[in-house]
Amino acid sequence: MTDFTLNEHFPTFPQLAVHAVPPVVSRERFADLLGLPPGVIVGWINKGMLPTVTIGKYSLVNVELLRKSCLEREFTL
Repeated sequence: MTDFTLNEHFPTFPQLAVHAVPPVVSRERFADLLGLPPGVIVGWINKGMLPTVTIGKYSLVNVELLRKSCLEREFTL
């Protein structure tokens, strides 16, 4: 996976790395992306807090549906 560093093009931004995330990922990969234990992700899935899609024998986190859901919600401080 290639990292794109914003500082290469925008030197005034703090050091950030942007990673491309596929539309669906395994529970383990999703946990890794969030920096949480996989058991937390499994718990969220079991409670219906994360959308999943089953492909064959694999149940994957539907990152694209989660992203869309988050963008549609109104955010207030």
